[in-house]
Amino acid sequence: MSIVLVGSTSGSVTLQEPAVAGTSVLTLPVGTGTAVVNGVNSAVVSGTAVASTSGTSIDFTSIPSWVKRITVALNGVSTSGTSILQIQIGDSGGIETSGYVGAVGNRASENFYTSGYLINRGFTASSTASGLVILALVSSNIWVVNGTLASSATDAPSFFGGTKTLSDTLTQLRITTVNGTDTFDAGSINILYE
Repeated sequence: MSIVLVGSTSGSVTLQEPAVAGTSVLTLPVGTGTAVVNGVNSAVVSGTAVASTSGTSIDFTSIPSWVKRITVALNGVSTSGTSILQIQIGDSGGIETSGYVGAVGNRASENFYTSGYLINRGFTASSTASGLVILALVSSNIWVVNGTLASSATDAPSFFGGTKTLSDTLTQLRITTVNGTDTFDAGSINILYE
């Protein structure tokens, strides 16, 4: 059996076997990482971990257009105050600060939101937050979120979920607080995307 590489003007290359009974086509995706073949996926790309020890927000930019799922990993993240942590997403027009629908809660109370995906509830200024936030593309720039954050103190774990529709392809995300003025003072944050 012979294998022929066929290029196109769209910038893609298709690996195709001859047109006979049982023909199959493998199209390699544009981007970096490893191709997905027969459901085996090792195309998870790691961002660069950022120390969450200063500033009022942490941005991850230049997220590739082919991304369908983003995992935000928080390790011992703390801020100078008690404002709730939130994640905001954006496209080529910038970070979006409205239009989010969802809630965050713990065993004692909950908060509903529109300014971002709220990801913790009821943590104190001395608490550190650790856990995963999963964002997934549904379709047509609609992103959903869920996850759990645990506290280093006696605060109850936070659970959250929500949705946000962008006007264009997601290219960036920001971790900040609802009041926008509390500063990060401990921990690290990274993203994985696929």
